[in-house]
Amino acid sequence: MSDLNRLCTICARGGSKGVPGKNLRPLLGIPMISHSIRQAFTTGLFTQIAVSSDSLAILEVAEKEGALAIRRPAHLARDLSPKTPAILHALNSAEKLANARFSTLVDLDATSPLRLIQDIFESVEMLESRNLESVFTAAESGRSPYFNQVMRHEGKRWGVVVESLGEVFRRQDAPATFDMNASIYVWSRDAFVRDPKVFYERTEMHKMPQERSLDVDSECDFELVEFLMSKRYKSKGVSG
Repeated sequence: MSDLNRLCTICARGGSKGVPGKNLRPLLGIPMISHSIRQAFTTGLFTQIAVSSDSLAILEVAEKEGALAIRRPAHLARDLSPKTPAILHALNSAEKLANARFSTLVDLDATSPLRLIQDIFESVEMLESRNLESVFTAAESGRSPYFNQVMRHEGKRWGVVVESLGEVFRRQDAPATFDMNASIYVWSRDAFVRDPKVFYERTEMHKMPQERSLDVDSECDFELVEFLMSKRYKSKGVSG
């Protein structure tokens, strides 16, 4: 078995309730999923780029873009199906088809096209240079669980989510928190196969700004992403 280096997976179900057909919806003239596929190819980092989907239409687009199309089983494509089993299925399928074993696994979210090529490079470099088990991407939280995120506690009493610090009068005085944006995940292949999850003993975060962290989950999200991508094209003349 030959030793290939990096696999990129892009997982995209056919069904979507928030934005029907969002993965194939035209975004600046091409299907939204094509932006992530083209970003992966542009990096030059990957030996193989695999798209996992239960949708034949999505897989057809993937093949036209030059990616490996992997048909996802129905039980991994339900509304409540977690993503890691689908990524593991894509990894196993890609290795079987290539008769190869990858060393680094990267997943790009099809609905987060605002990432930069540099975000992918830096996330992969972080994992490989520091011998980590995983890297995830996140943006600084707009709301803090220590200051202005609230919940109903026992006895139906309202309060901030984390009360252990007592009263925090300024957001700047609260510990920094981050929102996972799901844009990029990077794993050591062996760590992921042993235990498919995000957080290990050797996990680090690649920080991204809010303007590159939007995930399309509603019509409003789509309009914002389209606006920001259009602005990027106009200012730089290129995507990613």
